[in-house]
Amino acid sequence: MKLSKKILPLVTNSREDFPAGSNFELPEKVLQFGTGVLLRGLPDYFINKANRQQIFNGRIVVVKSTAQGATDAFHEQDGMYTILEKGIVNGIDVNKKILNASISRVLSANDQWAEILNCSVSPALQVVISNTTEVGISLLESDATADIPLSFPGRLLQILWKRYLHFNGATDKGLVIIPTELIVNNGSRLKEIILQLARIKGSPELFIDWLNEANDFCNSLVDCIVPGKLSSEEQKAVEKELGYEDALMIMSEPYRLWAIETDKPSTKKILSFAKVDESVILTGNIEKYREIKLRLLNATHTFSSGLAVLAGFKTVKEAMRDRLFEGYLQQLMIGEIVPLVTGNTITKSEAMQFAAQVIDRFKNPYIEHQWLAITAQYTSKIQMRTVPLLQKHFQIFSGVPLNMALGIAAFIRFMQPDKNSANKHGGKYREIHYPIQDDKAGLLAEKWLGGEIANCLQDSRIFGADLSVFPGLEASVNEFLQVLEEDSPLEAIRSILAKKTVA
Repeated sequence: MKLSKKILPLVTNSREDFPAGSNFELPEKVLQFGTGVLLRGLPDYFINKANRQQIFNGRIVVVKSTAQGATDAFHEQDGMYTILEKGIVNGIDVNKKILNASISRVLSANDQWAEILNCSVSPALQVVISNTTEVGISLLESDATADIPLSFPGRLLQILWKRYLHFNGATDKGLVIIPTELIVNNGSRLKEIILQLARIKGSPELFIDWLNEANDFCNSLVDCIVPGKLSSEEQKAVEKELGYEDALMIMSEPYRLWAIETDKPSTKKILSFAKVDESVILTGNIEKYREIKLRLLNATHTFSSGLAVLAGFKTVKEAMRDRLFEGYLQQLMIGEIVPLVTGNTITKSEAMQFAAQVIDRFKNPYIEHQWLAITAQYTSKIQMRTVPLLQKHFQIFSGVPLNMALGIAAFIRFMQPDKNSANKHGGKYREIHYPIQDDKAGLLAEKWLGGEIANCLQDSRIFGADLSVFPGLEASVNEFLQVLEEDSPLEAIRSILAKKTVA
């Protein structure tokens, strides 16, 4: 039998996560743009958790923004779906099943725009959440005057305009707007586009003032791996255990972070779901959370991804089963990166706690995180994520950070083109063939083919800076390149672990 409200009494099995009947009668407080798994595994998870504790007491109207895919499953299942929470927390295996009943209905922006606009005049509506991909927060000038806008900002402007008119510009009827798209200052960028569209439309200044003053466009940062659908075999096994079929079932890791930037007491009161989970952070500045994620999670990924591929590891969890590689990651993060992120806003305790969580996440046996996927646009990631760490290291310390140096050497070796490959964007290391997906791959290819690779750290086109100015770094990188060529990645790691790395 399929999951729906009517079958709940038949499958509860005394499970605490099942919603009470009253949860289905809660008012619709949230308008959410996007049906994707990140939204269902992160903000919708928090809202469902708060509703179960009778704190937020509001449900979500979801706007399906794209034409792809149907909404039938949401209707058939009364908006409910199961989250399988699987991973490692503090070294302990976690495997939970959570029934989420936070979604009241799903409406199509293409077919039900009038009904979506009607949501805008509801007194209960307080919050807008979005995840429309980074491209979704962009300016489409024609949307200023379109009857049915195509872009998310265009749609949101029309919703806000109708709400403004309906409530006669009441300042207490503005909305808390939280984009979760993975761009820096996503809330500020969205607000900027909304104001541009309003001016193109010729909106009255009173409305523009209302947009500025009555609404809170919050920058936010999200962090959670939500792989989404299960394999067919696992899906059937879980459904047999649960006693119902669930076409919307998703998997999520246990780790979640939703940092929301706001100083307004009224916004903090509205976002009461933050009270039920310390992973929701309301703060006047989210930059410290962005920095700690960028350096300890993303930079660690970038430093180690090429090395992992050269070592023959396909997934992150596979690499973490190797004690040498795990030791490399531990020393890279704790010995070299933690001292660099610790400072005025980030304490050593916070950095160490996050590093421990990263190790747990990397070890997650349920997530197939491919190293090759992490190497996509490798050069840009090296510039943005790792070079600032190297620069800061040499401002503070005198020695070479050997784990970082090995990561840079592995990046350079990974980018060596395979002369014998029919694919000009392919690489080869021993018997390992792999694609190179990097818009800037030609820069390093030129160095390799021209025999200039030993001096490549000087090329700011590759690294965004001249790294050869840092004492000892170029020599260490070239030494590791030689070890990679003559021996193996694991032997290079063994040589580091045998020494005392700089911290």
